[in-house]
Amino acid sequence: MYKLILAEDEEDVREGIIAQIDWAQYGFEVVDQAENGREAADAIDRLLPDVVVTDIQMPFMNGLQLAEWIRSRHPNTKIIILTGYDEFEYAQKAIKLQIDEYILKPFSSQELIDVLLKVRAVIEAEIAEKENVYVLTEHYRKSLPVLREQFLSSLVSRRLPLKEISDKSTEYSIDLAGRQFQASVISIDYIHTGEDQGTGVSRHVSLRDTGDHNLQLFAILNIAEEICQKHGFGKVFIHRDDVVLLSVSQAAEEAEITGNTLTVLEEIRQNVQRFLKLTVTAGAGTVCQSAGMLFNSFADAMQALDYRLILGNNRVIWIEDVESRSNQLLAFDELTQQSLIRTIKLGTVQELKEVVDELFGGLDTAHVSTQDYQIFLLEIITSILRVAKESGTEAADFIGSGISTLSEINKFNNMGEAKQWIISICTRLMDTIASERQSSYKQLIDQAKDYIRSHYEESDISIGRVCQHLHISTGYFSSIFKKEMKMTFVSYLLQIRLEAAKELLRSTELKAFEIAEKIGFSDPNYFSFCFRKKYGQSPKEYKNSARGG
Repeated sequence: MYKLILAEDEEDVREGIIAQIDWAQYGFEVVDQAENGREAADAIDRLLPDVVVTDIQMPFMNGLQLAEWIRSRHPNTKIIILTGYDEFEYAQKAIKLQIDEYILKPFSSQELIDVLLKVRAVIEAEIAEKENVYVLTEHYRKSLPVLREQFLSSLVSRRLPLKEISDKSTEYSIDLAGRQFQASVISIDYIHTGEDQGTGVSRHVSLRDTGDHNLQLFAILNIAEEICQKHGFGKVFIHRDDVVLLSVSQAAEEAEITGNTLTVLEEIRQNVQRFLKLTVTAGAGTVCQSAGMLFNSFADAMQALDYRLILGNNRVIWIEDVESRSNQLLAFDELTQQSLIRTIKLGTVQELKEVVDELFGGLDTAHVSTQDYQIFLLEIITSILRVAKESGTEAADFIGSGISTLSEINKFNNMGEAKQWIISICTRLMDTIASERQSSYKQLIDQAKDYIRSHYEESDISIGRVCQHLHISTGYFSSIFKKEMKMTFVSYLLQIRLEAAKELLRSTELKAFEIAEKIGFSDPNYFSFCFRKKYGQSPKEYKNSARGG
């Protein structure tokens, strides 16, 4: 069913339209009716209809003004204008507003049905286009090479959950099944050419200074792909400004994967120099036992590459040759750190457990020293304390008083105990932050309510003015206000004004138009309309009943 709102100021016309059509038969549901444009706008914001049928002549906000408002706020909503013959030229302005259809009064129910069916066909065509399986499949097929490269880049950029690696490697047909993994990076060499004339600053240029760097990179990639295919070993792709080689092996011994990797890298280096007249330097990282730890191997490969400053360009450099990696530091990379911080601030306890499981999941206890493990825990604790500081929370509130963090981490008998302790302090911090955030929300709303009560009689009071007073954005305030008050700012302002009107009607001799002006309504007719809508009586009727008249 497509949702429809009918805006028509004449009640008998409105009821006649609704009664004469079997809306469900034609795929529509009338979710609300409106007597004027302002009322319709409020209903549209609340109910998000697919179609709005509106008369062109209405009080407070006419049909064209409403259409202009809809186009600015809800551009996908279809608009059908009802217009009289003498308003036809006026209605032609609707063309500029991209009105979907218009109907000339008087009209029959069948004429309206015909127009509704045309609009429904347009909606369904738009939905079909978005959902068209063939179009989506073709788009996916064309995007697949890019998606593959993005996935491979993410493997060397950050720690990915093993399930995500498994799912995406299957989806993109990338074989990552193995017992040993290694990342290497191949970088185009640059030469030092002395000092730029007149600047005194040295510069680096490509060996083929007139060449295009991206073309050179793709040429190196093509050579690397051919060599990998010949050996049946490795996967290559472009990552940032380099070519990356991922090595995967089923062998149990590291010597096999490193031997194959260094052989392939050397052959790539020689072929690039021979065919492209360029030189490259390759850095080979450490071997890891999980695809989820390739980002660590890649970081080592980049460090190996740095040694060309000492060893020179145009060579293959293996990190194990230049640095001892017998006791590697555990990796608490920046993206994993950000994931933990985000979860503490905004996530659920279940999400927290998943993030901590991921943090500890890649650890190989057999190759980790006690000192390295303690450093790893301290890095995590430092991130937690940083979140606490940013949120204004005292560490004692979630770690507990009298507990020394440094001594605490020495008491754990195993990783499981450490992991549970991390989860427990993060959970307490999450509760503290949530409680403080709720208190902050309440304080913010109380300040807004006080300001509204002090300024509701001003006709130009707006959500923008309130937010300016509170020094916050309107988008943030709107969401918080609606969440806390269960109503919009406009509804609350109207409620305050109408309550004030009731008090003035009971206690003063002021006329309705005087009260309207006194409580911030620029249009006394709209005040009377809103009052009757809210209380079922006109202001005058309410005054008489309140005084026993």
